[in-house]
Amino acid sequence: MTERASPGDCDQGTGLAPPTAGHDLPVITNPSAGAAVTCVVASRNRRADLLASIPRHEAPVVLVDNASTDDTVAAVRAAHPEVTVVPLDRNAGAVARTIGTARAGTPFVAFTDDDSWWAPGDLARAVEVMRAHPRLGLLAARILVGPEETLDPVCTEMADSPLATEPDLPGPSLLGFVACAALVRTEAFTAAGGFDEVVRFPGEEERLALDLAAAGWGLAYVDSVTVHHHPSTHREPSATRQSGLWRSRVLTALMRYPLRDVAGQLLRTVRAGRVGWRGLAGALPRVPAALRNRRVLPRRVMDGVRELAS
Repeated sequence: MTERASPGDCDQGTGLAPPTAGHDLPVITNPSAGAAVTCVVASRNRRADLLASIPRHEAPVVLVDNASTDDTVAAVRAAHPEVTVVPLDRNAGAVARTIGTARAGTPFVAFTDDDSWWAPGDLARAVEVMRAHPRLGLLAARILVGPEETLDPVCTEMADSPLATEPDLPGPSLLGFVACAALVRTEAFTAAGGFDEVVRFPGEEERLALDLAAAGWGLAYVDSVTVHHHPSTHREPSATRQSGLWRSRVLTALMRYPLRDVAGQLLRTVRAGRVGWRGLAGALPRVPAALRNRRVLPRRVMDGVRELAS
C-alpha cells in the first residue's frame, strides 16, 4: 500500500531535525512533551473520510497524503491545523506510513487509516501493553467493522493462531496483521525497514511481519483493545484488490522465502485463477527489485509460515 516526499510545512512538536531516517525526511528527536504515540495516516483521495475520522484520534496525527487530487491537503489543514500534513508529489502506497513514522518522533506509532480509529481510551491502553512487554514489536487490536460493529473475521483467525502464545507476549503470536489496527514500536519498525518500495499496497503487512519476527520481535493479537473500521465507499473493485494481494504474496515470497516455498507460492497464485494470473503479471515488473532485496528468513520463522499455510 504504499517515491520521494516533499515534506509538509505544518510540523508538529518542538523538535529539531538533524538526523534522518530514510526517504530524505527528518526525524523529530524531541516530540511534544509527554507524547508517547502518534497516529500515522496514509491517504489518497478520501477527503470526506479523513475529515470525519481525524477528530476521533486521541493522539497527535501525522497525515501523509499520497498525491490526492480532491483537495485533501488544503481541507485538512483548514479544518485541523493541529495535524502535521506531509503532502507527497506521487502515490507512495504503504511507504507513506514509513515516511510518517520518521516524521512522528514518538516511541510508538498507530497506523490508523482514513476510515478507522481506536476506541476511546484503547490506544493509551495499548501503549501500556507495549510498555509492559518489551519484546512486543507489534500489537494487533480487535477490529469492529461498520456501525453494526461486526467482528472482522480476521480477528477470529488471529485469536486462534496455531503459533500459540509465547510466555513473554500478551496474546497469540502472529506472522501477519491488519495495518489499520496495528500499534508498532518505532524502534522495531524502523530497524525492520518499515513498509517497502517493492510490495507497496495492498498486502504490504506480510513482509514487515516476517522481518520483525526474524529480528526477534514479537507480534501478538490483543483483543482487549479495539479499533473501529468503517470501510470507505471510495474503494477499488474487489477483483482489483484480490489481484494486488496475489501480487504482494509473490513479491514477498521472492524476497524472503526459500526457493521451494517460492515455488509453492507461485503454484497457489496460478491456481487462484484470473485474479492470481493478474497478480502474477503485476508482480513481473517488480521482480528485479524483489531479487535485489532478497534475504531468506531464518528456519524458525519459515516453520511458522509453513504451519500457518498448512
